Amino acid sequence: MNRIKRLFKRLRRDERCGVIAYVTCGDPDRESTPHIVAALAEAGADAIELGVPFSDPIADGPVIQAASQRALERGTTIHDVFKIARTVRQTSEVPLIAFSYLNPILRYGVTRFAAEAVEAGIDGVLLTDLPPEAADDTFKRAGLATVFLLAPTSSDKRIAAVDRASDGFVYYVSTTGVTGARSELDPALLGRLAEVRAKLRKPLAVGFGISRHEHYVALREQCDAIVVGSAIVRAVAAGDPSAAPQRAAAVVRSILGTG
Repeated sequence: MNRIKRLFKRLRRDERCGVIAYVTCGDPDRESTPHIVAALAEAGADAIELGVPFSDPIADGPVIQAASQRALERGTTIHDVFKIARTVRQTSEVPLIAFSYLNPILRYGVTRFAAEAVEAGIDGVLLTDLPPEAADDTFKRAGLATVFLLAPTSSDKRIAAVDRASDGFVYYVSTTGVTGARSELDPALLGRLAEVRAKLRKPLAVGFGISRHEHYVALREQCDAIVVGSAIVRAVAAGDPSAAPQRAAAVVRSILGTG
C-alpha cells in the first residue's frame, strides 16, 4: 500500500490529526533540503510536501513565492527534486508528496515525471492548478496517490468530483486567497469543515494559514491532518542556512505543542 494511504489509515486508527509539512526544494540550497525534511519528520511531521520551485506560483503568498525565486536562482530543477527525494529515502520512510503547478510537469512530460517520481521514492502528487475534470489516470497508473483541492466556495458537485478523483487525500484550502501564515483562522472554517467532511469518503487535510498551536487544537477534531507551509518556509529563511533544519523543526514542535 502507498505510504500516504498507510499514513491516513494509521491516523484514523489512532484517532490522531497528522501534520503535513511543506518545504520549497532548493531553499536555502539543494543540499540542505534533505536535512530539513529529516528534521521535520523527527519533530513530528507525518508527511512532507516537496515544493517544486516555479516562477509563477499563483496560489502562493509572498513567503513561498520568494522561496521559489531563491531556489530557481540557484538552479533548482525537477531533477533536483527527485535527487532530494532519493536522498531522503536512504534514511526515511516518511511519505513524500510532490507539490507543483501544472506547467513544469507538462514541460517535463507527465508520463516521464510520474515514472521518475515513483523511482525516486515519491508517493503522491498535488498539482494546485489541475482540476479533476482535466486529469487523467497517468499518476494513478504509476502508483502515485493523487491529491486535489477544495475551497470554501466549492459546490456539492465540486466536492463530489474532488472526492472521486483524489485517492490520497482531499486538500481543503481554509480560506479564499493565497498561502501565508495567519494569526486567526477564518471564523466560518470549522462549521464549513464539518459540512464538507460529511460529504467525503477520502481523508481530509486542511491548509493555508495554519501556523500556531491554537490552530492545531481547533482543527484536530475536524480533519485528518493539517498542512503547514509558510511558517516553515519563513523559518528556513530566517537566519544562518546551516541552522535551517533546526528552525524548521521548531515550527512543527510549536504547532504540536511539544517544544
